[in-house]
Order: sequence, then structure tokens, then C-alpha cells
Amino acid sequence: MSLPAPTSDALAASHALQHLIAAEIERASGAIPFTRFMELALYAPGLGYYSGGAAKLGKDGDFTTAPELTPLFGATLAHVAAAIIAQSAPRILEFGAGTGKLAFDILTELKAAGIELEQYAIVELSGELRARQQALLGGFPQVVWLDALPERWDGAVFGNEVLDAMPVQLVRKTAGGWRELYVTIQDGGFAYEEQPMSAELQRQLASQVGAEQEAELPDGYETELHGTACGFMATLGRMLAQGSGAAVLLDYGFPGHEYYLDQRDKGTLMCHYRHHAHAEPFYLPGLQDITAHVDFTAAAVAAQDAGADVLAYMNQAAFLIGAGVGELLLRTDPSDAMAYLPQANALQKLVSPAEMGELFKVLVIGKNVELPAQLAAADRSHRL
Repeated sequence: MSLPAPTSDALAASHALQHLIAAEIERASGAIPFTRFMELALYAPGLGYYSGGAAKLGKDGDFTTAPELTPLFGATLAHVAAAIIAQSAPRILEFGAGTGKLAFDILTELKAAGIELEQYAIVELSGELRARQQALLGGFPQVVWLDALPERWDGAVFGNEVLDAMPVQLVRKTAGGWRELYVTIQDGGFAYEEQPMSAELQRQLASQVGAEQEAELPDGYETELHGTACGFMATLGRMLAQGSGAAVLLDYGFPGHEYYLDQRDKGTLMCHYRHHAHAEPFYLPGLQDITAHVDFTAAAVAAQDAGADVLAYMNQAAFLIGAGVGELLLRTDPSDAMAYLPQANALQKLVSPAEMGELFKVLVIGKNVELPAQLAAADRSHRL
């Protein structure tokens, strides 16, 4: 692959992580599940992609998220938050807050609207990103950082591109049945190795793919199973079921019946390095993001089984438009081209079907709250 060369310090950090992973493989008799490899590559203390010190977001990082494109994104979510907290408690919880830009824009919009927030809690696994958040959000005393999830939550919850970064299991269909992909060492590097699937993983496969759809998939078909994300959604569902509030999760992905299609025979695993996307998870571990598209059906079912209600599911375009992003754009005078056009162009990227508008979906789960009528009208949860 023709990718930008890392600095010597970054390369040294990646080599240290590779040695750590290799040592774990050796202790595990020669192979570890891919989900464990991905967990170490992303979250190994001090060395993983999200727990290390390298910049992740923006022009100096590896990718850009919606809050970095325009403050309209956060301002729109602020109005959704206002509707939720008016029915529950004046508190917001955000998972994986990135640079803190989404929190900053939400807090700024709520303050301008005269809405007092008791607490804005952030759960962040990356030390580098937490430091950036603390620097940006120093003017908002209601912001706190949590090291563990609360057992109950009343208020609004946001997770923008959180589920896609959770470790996945990789499985492959063979003539002898489904096998799980493990990571081993071969010719001095990491490589895949097929191993039998556990009974639990077989149940997960049957639940996510479905017997009828699974039977139509060809031998050699590879895909992901989302045990970690489903566990997270179950925890989130229990947190909300004990109180009142709603969680808004925005990410790229598909409902289950679209996820496991014949043509998606190599799955959806994708890596991001210095604004280059590729499909090689063993490239420079610790220096690149590793993601998979979200199975929104599995996520919704996990939350529902834990006691939460599925309040809505739709594409990002429908969500932002239903939440009033168009009206917020018009607060900038269209005749002021220098101010208006950059915001209009950024919004176009967020809602265009050819950009983020269709690929990104929004799942809303909650308990004892209702969504604003315009958002409820856009609900397509029957497609899950």
C-alpha cells in the first residue's frame, strides 16, 4: 500500500504494540481471536490507537467526523437534547467525545437558548482525546469525565461514531460450516487462522444473520459479529430502563437484512490512516483506526431486550432535517456568501445521499420520553 510514512516515534510505538500482541499470541498457544487483536490494537494501555498519544481527528489525524465539519451538527443535537431533558433531567452523557467539539457546540447552543444543564458527563477511553476535551471545555463547569458507566441514567445520551470502533468477531463460511478467524504469527507477521466457533458465537451468528439468510451465503463469505457493541447496547438499555431519557447513536451501518448480503462477501472491516481508507488491519497496529459498519438491528434488539424502547431509526439526513438543521442554517444570512456557503456546503456533506446522509444512520432508544413530532414522523424502525 502507498500510505504516508509514520514518524520514527510512531513507528517505535507500533513496534512495541506488535511485540505486546505477539507475546499474548504466544501465551495463548499460538493464536488469539480477532476481536482480542482489535481490542489490543485500539485500546492497549499507552499503545493502542485510542489509548496512545497520537492525534486522531482533523487534518493532522486520520479521519474527520461530523462535529468537525460544522457547528450546525452539534446545534441540531442540542435541540434534540432539549426535548429529551425537558421530559427527564437536565443532564447529558456523551460516549467517545472526540476533540470535544460536539460537546462544545451542544453546550454553546443550550446556553444561548437559556437552557441550564446540571451536568454534561463524558466517557472517554483515549487519554489524548480527553486532554483535548478538557482544554476546549474548560469554560463549562458542568462538564465531568467518568471512568465507569452509571447504573442508571436520566437525561439525554449521545454517541457519535462510537459503535463502529468496538471490537468485532470475524467469521468465515466454509464447506464444513462457519469458522471464527483468529490471529496468529506467520512469516514474522500477523495472519488469519480459522478455528472452530464456540457455541455462544454460533448462537450470536444465528441471531444476527438468521437461518434463511445464512443458508444463501456462499462458501468463503466473511463477515463480522458484534458481541461487544451488543453488550454495550444492553448496558445502555438497562441504564435508561431504570430511569427516563433517550440515547441517540449516530454511525455508519445497515439494518441486519442489508448487512449480510451476497455482494458484501468480505465484510465491512475498514481501517483509517492519515485520511486514507484501506482494509488491512495488521498494518502498523496502534497507528490506525480499525472499524466495522454497525448492525443496527442487532444493536436495537440488544437494547430492547434489556428493557429500553426503540424510539426511532432513520438515516442521518432525515434525522438532521427533522430536528431542524435547515432552520438553524438560515440563522446565517444567505446573502453573506462568505459566512453562508461554508456552512451550506458542510451541511450538504452531512445530508447528501452520496455523502453521509444515507450511509450514516441514527438509532434512538429510551424510556419514558417521546421524540419531537417531526422526528417521530421520520421514524423507519420497521426497516430494522
